[in-house]
Amino acid sequence: MVAKAVREAVPGVDLYVPQENMAINDKSSYANSLAIAGADIEALKASDFLIAVIDGVEIDSGVAAEIGAFSMLDRPIFALYSDTRQQGRDNTKKIDALIADGTENQFAYRNLFVIGLIKQNGIIAASIEDLIEGMLERNVAIKEVQPVNK
Repeated sequence: MVAKAVREAVPGVDLYVPQENMAINDKSSYANSLAIAGADIEALKASDFLIAVIDGVEIDSGVAAEIGAFSMLDRPIFALYSDTRQQGRDNTKKIDALIADGTENQFAYRNLFVIGLIKQNGIIAASIEDLIEGMLERNVAIKEVQPVNK
């Protein structure tokens, strides 16, 4: 869903999506951990930016690992955090309940180290539209199409 929206909105963008790499993600076939790690690391090294979906009860461990590895390249990371558990942050009743009783936390926790890695050189967007807008504002997803020599 995210990859499709980005591909439609950003002309010329070339996305590597691990789930689309059948060499390592064909569930009827076999790929060991070294093959999976190797393919993903090589793709990360070749990438100009990273898009990471950080929704869910916790950030997916593979996504967190990719964020950590990619942050070492000092390239932009664009994270999508559209999880419904983040809504209502301006509801003072939720805040008051949390202050009164820590077990009344109605918000999803995000590992602050991982969030810091994203924010060092990127953004966290609350919608796909905001994610794409952030990418376009930074011109990171736009590649010039080179003419083919005949």
